[in-house]
Amino acid sequence: MSDSIRTSLDERFSEEPRAWSAGSGAFAHYDLDSGIYDEMFRPDGWPRESSRLLGAALARASSEDLAALQDGVARRFLHEGITFTVLGRRELSEQIIPIDCVPRVLTAEEWDHIDRGLRQRLTALNLFLADIYNDGRSLRDGIVPEDLVLGCPQYRVEMRGVEVPHGAYVSICGTDVVRTADGFAVLEDNLRVPSGVSYMLACRTAMKQAFPLLYRAHGVREIARYPEHLYSTLASLGSWGSSPRVAVLTPGRYNSAYYEHAFLAGEMGATLCEGRDLVVHDAVLYVRTVSGLKRIDVVYRRIDDDFLDPVTFRADSVLGVPGLFGAYRAGNVVIANAPGTGVADDKAVYAFVPAIIRYFLDEEPILANVETHMCREPEGLAYTLEHIEELVVKEVGGSGGYGMLVGSQASAAERDEFVRRLRADPANYISQPVLPLSRAGCFVDGRLEPRHVDLRPFVLRGRDRIEIAPGGLCRVALRKGGLVVNSSQGGGCKDLWVLREREEPN
Repeated sequence: MSDSIRTSLDERFSEEPRAWSAGSGAFAHYDLDSGIYDEMFRPDGWPRESSRLLGAALARASSEDLAALQDGVARRFLHEGITFTVLGRRELSEQIIPIDCVPRVLTAEEWDHIDRGLRQRLTALNLFLADIYNDGRSLRDGIVPEDLVLGCPQYRVEMRGVEVPHGAYVSICGTDVVRTADGFAVLEDNLRVPSGVSYMLACRTAMKQAFPLLYRAHGVREIARYPEHLYSTLASLGSWGSSPRVAVLTPGRYNSAYYEHAFLAGEMGATLCEGRDLVVHDAVLYVRTVSGLKRIDVVYRRIDDDFLDPVTFRADSVLGVPGLFGAYRAGNVVIANAPGTGVADDKAVYAFVPAIIRYFLDEEPILANVETHMCREPEGLAYTLEHIEELVVKEVGGSGGYGMLVGSQASAAERDEFVRRLRADPANYISQPVLPLSRAGCFVDGRLEPRHVDLRPFVLRGRDRIEIAPGGLCRVALRKGGLVVNSSQGGGCKDLWVLREREEPN
C-alpha cells in the first residue's frame, strides 16, 4: 500500500465533518435491517458515536481508495503467510485468511460488560471441572445430569483425583460471543485447544499500518502483549523458577492452525516441537536438542486429548508422547489446557453453564446463553424435528463449522439427512434458533456493505489471576446473508477496536 493512498484515507477524519449516514456516500449500498443490530449505524441510519471518526473517513473515500486499502491489508497477510488449512474431501488446501479492511468498534462500556462476563464464566467452569474430577458434588445435586457428564466422550476417567496446579484446568480459553438486538450472549465455549489469537494480532498489525492516525485518534486499547501474558500465565502454573522451559506441542505443519503454533512459540521464546521431539525418562519430560536432552516444564498443547499419550489414551497415536500423562500425573510437568477439559465445552453441557455459575459462584450470569434444545430429551428432539427449517443443529462435540446444519439455508436433501442422523443418534445433537447476529461494515465486491460478525476474545487463567486481551478475533461471514463465520466455511476476519474511556469535556 502506498503512503499516498494510506494518508488520503487516514487523514479524512480530520477534515471538516459532514453529515453522513447509511445510504449516502461510500455507504450508498449499505442496507440496514430493523431486526438486526448494526455495529456502525443506529436504526435511524445515523452513525453510532463509537463509529463517528472511522465512518467519516470511509464515507468520503472513493471505491478506488477503498479497493487499494483492502488490497494492502490482504497483501500483508499474503506476504506474512498467515494461513489456515481447509480439509477437503481428498486433499488438504492451504489458504490465506481473508481479512476485511474495516475495523469493528466497541465502546469501553461494552467491553467491560464482556470482560466481566468472561471472567465469571471461566471461573465457574474451572470450579466445575475440579468438582467433576473429584467430589462430584454438582452431579449429586443435579446441577448437571450425571449421565451427560460421565457419558461425554471428552470426560477422562484418567483425570479423576489428579492434582491440577492451582485448579487451572483451563488456562487458555476462546469463548465465542455474539450480539443480537437483545445484547451480548455466549454462543459456545472453546476450552480444549482454542485457536485464532495469531489472526487477532495479525489483523491489528495490518490495521495500525493502514490507519495510523485514525488508530491513535480512537484511543484503541492495545493487545500486543498477549504473547507475553501467555508465557507468564503458563510459567505461573509450575513450581519452578522464573524462567521455566515451555514447549508448544503441535501435530505438525499439516494442522490447520500450524501457522499459529509457530507464531506463538516464536513470540514467547518457547520450543516448537512435535511428539517425536519429546521423550519421557523417569516421569520427567525432555526435548531432544543437538546438545542433548533438555527438561520441559510446561507443555502448551495444541493436540487433542486422544493423541497426547499413546500409553494412556489412543494407542495408535503417532502425534503424542509416550508417558506424558504419567509425568503430568506425577507433577513433573504442566499440561495446558489440562486433559479432560473438553467435557465443559460440550455443546450439551453448555446449556447448563448458567446453572453452573449460580451453583459455584452464587451469582447471576453476566453473559446470557443462547436458547438450546437438547435432542437427548424427547421434547427437545420432537421440537427440533418439527422446526428443523428454523434451527441450527449442531453435533455436541463438533467444531470449526463442521457437523452442523443451518436449517433456513440448507436444501431439502440436507435437512432430510440431518433428520436421519437425529433419529439415529439424538444424544449427539443440540439445536438452537437461527440468531440474527449483529452486522458490521465490510468492503465486499468493491463497496461497503454489512455482514454478520461474531467475536472470540481470549482469556488466560494463571496461578492467581485472569488476563483478557482487550479485543479478540472478530470473524465475518463474508457471503451475503451468510451466518457461518468460520474460515473453513468461507468466513474471514477483521480487527476489533476496543476504545478507552473518553475524557469528559470541561
